[in-house]
Amino acid sequence: LHSAVTRIQVQRPGFNYTFAHICILNNDKTCIVDDIVHVLEELKAARSSNRTNFAITYPITHLKDGREVYNGHQLGGVTVHSKDRVKSAEAIQLTYYLQAINSLNDMVAEKWESIFCDTVELFQKSNRKVKMYPFTSSSLKEDFQKTSRVSERYLITSLVLVVTLAILCCSMQDCVRSKPWLGLLGLLTVTLATLTAAGIINLTGGKYNSTFLGIPFVMLGHGLYGTFEMLSSWRKTREDQHVKERTAAVFADSMLSFSLTTAMYLVTFGIGASPFTNIEAARIFCCNSCIAIFFNYLYVLSFYGSSLVFTGYIENNYQHSIFCRKVPKPEVLQEKPAWYRFLLTARFSEDTTDSEETNTYESHLLVWFLKRYYCDWITNTYVKPFVVLFYLVYISFALMGYLQVSEGSDLSNIVATATRTIEYTTAQQKYFSNYSPVIGFYIYESIEYWNTSVQEDVLEYTKGFVRISWFESYLNYLRKLNISTGLPKKNFTDMLRNSFLKAPQFAHFSEDIIFSKKYNNEVDVVASRMFLVAKTMETKREELYDLLETLRKLSLTSKVKFIVFNPSFVYMDRYASSVGAPLQNSCISALFLLFFSAFLVADSLINVWLTLTVASVEFGVIGFMTLWKVELDCISVLCLIYGINYTIDNCAPLLSTFVLGKEFTRTKWVKNALEVHGVAILQSYLCYIVGLIPLAAVPSNLTRTLFRCLFLIALVTFFHCFAILPVILTFLPPSKKKRKEKKNPENREEIECVEMVDMDSTRVVDQITTV
Repeated sequence: LHSAVTRIQVQRPGFNYTFAHICILNNDKTCIVDDIVHVLEELKAARSSNRTNFAITYPITHLKDGREVYNGHQLGGVTVHSKDRVKSAEAIQLTYYLQAINSLNDMVAEKWESIFCDTVELFQKSNRKVKMYPFTSSSLKEDFQKTSRVSERYLITSLVLVVTLAILCCSMQDCVRSKPWLGLLGLLTVTLATLTAAGIINLTGGKYNSTFLGIPFVMLGHGLYGTFEMLSSWRKTREDQHVKERTAAVFADSMLSFSLTTAMYLVTFGIGASPFTNIEAARIFCCNSCIAIFFNYLYVLSFYGSSLVFTGYIENNYQHSIFCRKVPKPEVLQEKPAWYRFLLTARFSEDTTDSEETNTYESHLLVWFLKRYYCDWITNTYVKPFVVLFYLVYISFALMGYLQVSEGSDLSNIVATATRTIEYTTAQQKYFSNYSPVIGFYIYESIEYWNTSVQEDVLEYTKGFVRISWFESYLNYLRKLNISTGLPKKNFTDMLRNSFLKAPQFAHFSEDIIFSKKYNNEVDVVASRMFLVAKTMETKREELYDLLETLRKLSLTSKVKFIVFNPSFVYMDRYASSVGAPLQNSCISALFLLFFSAFLVADSLINVWLTLTVASVEFGVIGFMTLWKVELDCISVLCLIYGINYTIDNCAPLLSTFVLGKEFTRTKWVKNALEVHGVAILQSYLCYIVGLIPLAAVPSNLTRTLFRCLFLIALVTFFHCFAILPVILTFLPPSKKKRKEKKNPENREEIECVEMVDMDSTRVVDQITTV
């Protein structure tokens, strides 16, 4: 396999590049390869010459030239004899290092990596006994973006389902008052806002990533509810009013709450898009969401508002809601076929009494269901105890999951399934978890390396870890030669350079110590590096976090300026900050919103109930997503932040209507709140869930996390809107006692009595008292 890889050729005009042309070179101008290759070569040579004295030890082994090499990250699933002698190994990891010095080199290296994967897969077919997992520097990026490609047909299915259900939710048997076009136009409004945001991001040089798959669902939850709320307000207006008056009533009734929730979204995601967020993917996601939500608000005010006016004129003219044709009078319809009468069924205002006029829209299935059945059932005295009991069960399971919350640091959580990243990381965790990845320890300043105290300072920072350090090995080599390390600078550097030429075990030193020539042929050491490897146990993730944080603190407080790096730190940083930073931003935005809304809401109890509801929903979502095997990572935390907004979006109108209601009883106002806002909540919820369902089938862990989190947010919020709040509000404040008006001398009562007498007799027929 190694020979096949080194023979890979990248064809370019006029030249064929091989691994030897783009590899990182040793001091002797040969390609750097993993030490395990040299170990296997020596093992092969010993076997061919029938020598049995060569043994591999773990995690450090000795080569024939006397070098000590570390193989902890190159041998996996190791079984050892006594004294660390390797008996067997289940896995071997080979790493090939390529140069990146110019654009041509990058282009060739990128092509080489692609051919490398094909070569390994081809080699796998002819050597089926050995399982191979290729992984390159671009594999994670390709597999991350692959989620978008594998999601395309599922997203199209989701769009078709949402369009169908949005049209059905706005339809009714009355062909005049049915509004199927408004359901479609509401979805079109959300789509236009999302596409506008995507276009602006593209034109400003923004980069697309697979986390953007969540933005259409953020828009779907917020945008559709706003349009359905406007349609619900339209149903409450009187049909004898002019279209302008009905539209004004709709905007006055629904746009205040929609404006406040839109402002809340902009603040929340605006903080996420600010420099406070140190995750680029999260920042771009929040920026795109802000733009989409802003334009959605403008489009609802203009495009959807105009569409509502247009359908209003169609309704006033008694035109068909789909075909826009004038609906004939009932007596004309009687002469038509049955299917014709079914398509043009409508109730004319002159055919209804005054009492029926206000209930024209009750033939809508959802309105009829809520008003006639559900509102009475949920507020029934015998149902309330079961709802409270069910809520206690909900809290119990949520608490059980909350106590098991864990942070996600697995790369497989962000890429599509059945990819190289999944296979490679699975094998990596299975076979190479005994030792951490090799950590580069880079000293980037010129220090007095010849000074004994400096050497001790450098070595002090590596205590407590299993060490593979070329610099430390060199110092030990000098000590073995009984040469003092406290030499003057010139003598030390000369000895250092001469040692590279004389000692074969320091052939790699040219990559680890950088020299700088000065005047009079004086040489200075300007930078150096060493390598650290930590022994890990079952809690590898936590130990790596501790190691990373410990080394970072040392880099800030030490006398020697150094940095630490390993490619895995990129992902550990990502997950370490994916929880802390977004949660911090959400807390800031929540405090700001509470402060901001305190001056806008008419009653402080609205804020209190809203805060308690959001806390209950978020607690339940975190608990149940843990029980559903979803860890806290960047995607799930972004969903939790969105969950705050989604909960307020749906619960705020219900709570406002209930809290601000005067007179009557609590039960009466609970029913009234459900009748007014329940249909819009139910319509948007059904469309949202139907749109989410296809995501469950996408072969990607990112979309799996997205589906589970958003599904739980929608389900738990719906449970609170239609069960928990309607029951709890019937026996908790605010009170709905009838307020007696105080009488004062300024408000005197004037009573006028008028008697109506029958003219044919002196009998009093009626007496009217006017106050």
